[in-house]
Amino acid sequence: MPASEFEAVPAVETDSKPSPAGLVVMKFGGSSVADTERILIVARRLAAARERGLRVVGVLSAMGDSTDELFTLAREISPRPHERELDMLVSVGERISCALAAMALLDLGHDAVSLTGSQAGIVTDTAHGKAKILEVRARRIHEALDRGAIVLVAGFQGVSTEAEVTTLGRGGSDTTAVALASALGAEACEIYTDVDGVFSADPRVVRGARKLDAVSYDEMLELSASGARVLQLRSVEFARNHGVALHVRSSFSDDEGTWVTAEESGRMLEKAMISGIAHTVDETVYRVEGIPAAALLSALASSHVNVDTILRVADEIVFSAPSDDGETTSRTLDELGARWSADADLGKVSVVGAGMKSHPGVAATAFETLDANGIEPLVVSTSPIKITCYVRRSEVDRAVAALHEAFGLGELAPSSSEPQGLARGRT
Repeated sequence: MPASEFEAVPAVETDSKPSPAGLVVMKFGGSSVADTERILIVARRLAAARERGLRVVGVLSAMGDSTDELFTLAREISPRPHERELDMLVSVGERISCALAAMALLDLGHDAVSLTGSQAGIVTDTAHGKAKILEVRARRIHEALDRGAIVLVAGFQGVSTEAEVTTLGRGGSDTTAVALASALGAEACEIYTDVDGVFSADPRVVRGARKLDAVSYDEMLELSASGARVLQLRSVEFARNHGVALHVRSSFSDDEGTWVTAEESGRMLEKAMISGIAHTVDETVYRVEGIPAAALLSALASSHVNVDTILRVADEIVFSAPSDDGETTSRTLDELGARWSADADLGKVSVVGAGMKSHPGVAATAFETLDANGIEPLVVSTSPIKITCYVRRSEVDRAVAALHEAFGLGELAPSSSEPQGLARGRT
């Protein structure tokens, strides 16, 4: 294949001019394409964008829970499915969604073509199940856009440097969309989901949770890492590194959603001190002794375990990792000969906000609030824009609601001269 057909993200191909203004990447999650009726709605939204004169690339997830159903099928056949064959199996869901949407668009009178990740030129490394995108070879997408077609790309998947089908991990369609937006020079990457945007807390836990107009990349990274499920963590990292503006919005409304952009953007003016409270109960906390930190973290990285919180207390290393990685983590620790224990009965609650960097007293407010509600954090970690507390799972929802109220996140944000969360006299 000629070198001119290769494209390193985010550059455009050397044999093509940059895409003209008016190219948009629109990603639709599983809830947005859960059944044929919703796929028809998605098709009409894609068609409407094309009719406004935009060049349109759609990235679709699998229908509803079909990916989970495929994983279940695999484990009914084998307790530990072969990674290559598992990727071959679970990658079909997105292809189904794209083909159905293309059929609907053709019936609406629009030229449309559905592409697998491989056909779209999504090239990844060789890590089955958690592959990372290395480059985008977008020649075929450019050709379809140039003839006026709407291009539908199967999310969550690509082709490895060894010509094998790979998948990008949970939420990988977000990363597909952001990588394409970067490579194609899109004006924005629109992420359509079943909620109206990014909220100050999970609306299922906090009734008064408020939709945020804008968050910075760094805040969204912390929110995603702390349990907010609106965007995959890696997709936000990619967007920040390549300057892709994200617009998280509802598939079922034309209302503005939440913009995720650089902090210096005009959308970031008059932001609240605290953006939101995120939580997750999908992590396990490990305590390890008898192994150097470098050897431990190197082994976990080689096993593709996504380590989050890491603390060193005397001779003990404390870290957290996704519960889904529990079997791999346990096997790795045993192979190292480490003394270790795991606590799967903890949940993680995080206070996130770029404004806390310049306002003292946030930690005091957080810990006073937890203490007043009889909640004792068992593990604590911090960053310049995040305070994370691990508490008992049974206390997570109560902690989220209490912190959300303490920082006034359900109220209208006050002016920038009175940062939210300090308006009650807390310093």
